[in-house]
Amino acid sequence: MSMNSVDVINALNHFSAESDKGIITVTIDQADRKMNVIGDGFTDTFAVMTDSFINDASAKGLILTSGKETFVVGADIDQLANIKTAEQAFELVEDLKASLRKLEKSGKPVVAAMTGTALGGGLELALACHYRIAIDAPKTKLGLPEVKLGLLPGGGGTQRLPRLIGIQSALELMTQGKALHPTAAKDMGLIDAIATDKADMLKQATDWINANPDIQQPWDKKGFKIPGGDSKHPNIVQVFSIAPAMSNQKSHGNYPAITHIMSCVFEGCLVDIDTGLEIESRYFAACVLSAESRNMINTLWTQLNSIKKGQSRPNGFGRTTIKTVGILGAGMMGAGIAYVSAKAGIEVVLLDTTIEGAEKGKAYSATILDKAISRKRSTEEKKQALLNRIKPTVSYDDLADCDLVIEAVFENRDIKAKCTQKSEAVIPKNAVYASNTSTLPITGLAKASTRPNQFIGLHFFSPVDKMPLVEIIMGEHTDDATLAKAFDYVLQIGKTPIVVNDSRGFYTSRVFGTYVSEGVTMLGEGVHPRSIEVAGMKTGMPMPPLALQDEVSLSLALHVSEQQQLDMQAEGKPIAMRPSYEILKTLVKKYGREGKKNGKGFYEYTDKGEKYLWPELINLYPAKTEQPSQQDLIDRLMFIQANESAKCYQENVVRSVADTNIGSIFGWGFAPHQGGTLQFINAMGLTTFIARSRELAAQYGERFEPAQILLDMADKGEVFSDD
Repeated sequence: MSMNSVDVINALNHFSAESDKGIITVTIDQADRKMNVIGDGFTDTFAVMTDSFINDASAKGLILTSGKETFVVGADIDQLANIKTAEQAFELVEDLKASLRKLEKSGKPVVAAMTGTALGGGLELALACHYRIAIDAPKTKLGLPEVKLGLLPGGGGTQRLPRLIGIQSALELMTQGKALHPTAAKDMGLIDAIATDKADMLKQATDWINANPDIQQPWDKKGFKIPGGDSKHPNIVQVFSIAPAMSNQKSHGNYPAITHIMSCVFEGCLVDIDTGLEIESRYFAACVLSAESRNMINTLWTQLNSIKKGQSRPNGFGRTTIKTVGILGAGMMGAGIAYVSAKAGIEVVLLDTTIEGAEKGKAYSATILDKAISRKRSTEEKKQALLNRIKPTVSYDDLADCDLVIEAVFENRDIKAKCTQKSEAVIPKNAVYASNTSTLPITGLAKASTRPNQFIGLHFFSPVDKMPLVEIIMGEHTDDATLAKAFDYVLQIGKTPIVVNDSRGFYTSRVFGTYVSEGVTMLGEGVHPRSIEVAGMKTGMPMPPLALQDEVSLSLALHVSEQQQLDMQAEGKPIAMRPSYEILKTLVKKYGREGKKNGKGFYEYTDKGEKYLWPELINLYPAKTEQPSQQDLIDRLMFIQANESAKCYQENVVRSVADTNIGSIFGWGFAPHQGGTLQFINAMGLTTFIARSRELAAQYGERFEPAQILLDMADKGEVFSDD
């Protein structure tokens, strides 16, 4: 006698079921989580659900859905952090895959009814169903982003996806970790149908089950062929001959997961699906145990989540929601801050010296939204609603209702001081005043304030709408209540906050400066400019140092250095200028080369948007006949950043290891596969790092001498950790 599957499923944790004329709808709803994840206990529960459905003779079809706004957002990454052996990793994915395989071979139709986002393991669950429907909502994302944590899809994704949409499209999705909106996913064949809401989706699912009582996956049918050809097909052979070179051009061999994904697809698409799934599990185990994956999970998952949960937020203060923000200065930064604030539903007062300037700043939001509308990611109504929240003005009186004011004017103390005084004359007593400065110490700027305890730094990165980080800077007198409000605002606009203490250049600008400066210094030493740029790319940084210096502008770097010189002289302190200073001075003052903004820096910029190294560079700074090894160049660029970060930690400029690591990756793009500047030291081992630092110091200068904290930690056998 077959058992009643509904009763069995309803007795399970986080799964509930109901039956209607033999069609069983199973709802996954993990009560203890905001979103469903494939984690501890999930696989066992899923196995019981699968067996009871298959063995229930009265059950003729299954609809898998979610009780949340999202479907299943992927695997529980915390679980992976505890894996010690390849066997554990292999078994972890094999167990779930066994249930998915049973389900798709049951001979009964199974539909994935996705209420929203399905990523990673969540999408792999859906791929094992015979039919996939998603609700068409702007927030819904479908994809296999595992590569972003140094992993590969281990729940069958590398095998089912190419068999469904073809090898080339599958490789693109998985190696880039792209997430698609429902329409794009349907066009690609990733899903079968789109629904307007849950009721419509469940009706479509029921109708499809009734119309398809006997069903098989395409890959289980006799004579099945992979769309576009298998790994031996001439067109696909071409893909596999080009793909590794193309990915290496971008990843420089720093991401083994990309190679493992390609190997999985290549090998798996030469054999039957069951063998392919086992091949995938073996490569998955290799990824989980790789140093790159460990680094990325530690920082981009564990530490990032602890930041988002408020690790750096002071205790004892209730959550605040900013209703109105005032922004002073409608240039690139001010306009960007206005956009992200209005997007989060905050009313914005955008103030500039002229109404034309303020209107132009508002128009920046319209440009972003027009682009989103053309890509069907927004609507005319949403654009209007957002623009209505931005009020351009030239009058400080309009700041009277602001809970927060962010000053984003030129890096000049006098101008900033006037803005502070004019604002404080009208804003509410409890309002927070923030400066978006990238280098000027907050304590000095707060001297213009009558309430320095409510004065804080909010350092945004350009372009604001794309960059995920905001560096919150505590002045000497900033109080914790102000920090809590600033922290809440950064989360409110969907950014990641790190908290740092006041110092020259704070954390991100100070360490980022060492990377570009080291590249420029190499040029002055007679290293070939092309070798410098290749080494920069090999490190895994998003851009090489000379090109990056052009982006941020040579004249700005020079201005900051000279301002620093004046400040230190005023304080009666000695200042050692970086070796790169003279080169910047020559290029800017003698040759008028200010960087990308005026079309000429270390590179020449053409009207067509192309660039090439300025040919005259090699005459100004002739390359020596004997060039250093590429490894030396790479190490110099990496060690200078890691060592400076350790100094920031030692000086209490950064308050936590998590803030330091996340700040380095999100702030200036420090090689993500290394897991951040301090994780780079941890992974290498302190003694190895110290020994190599000393070698570099002996050869290239004392700036490479290891920070004192590293020597102290090595003596005690410690590593960088917030625990």
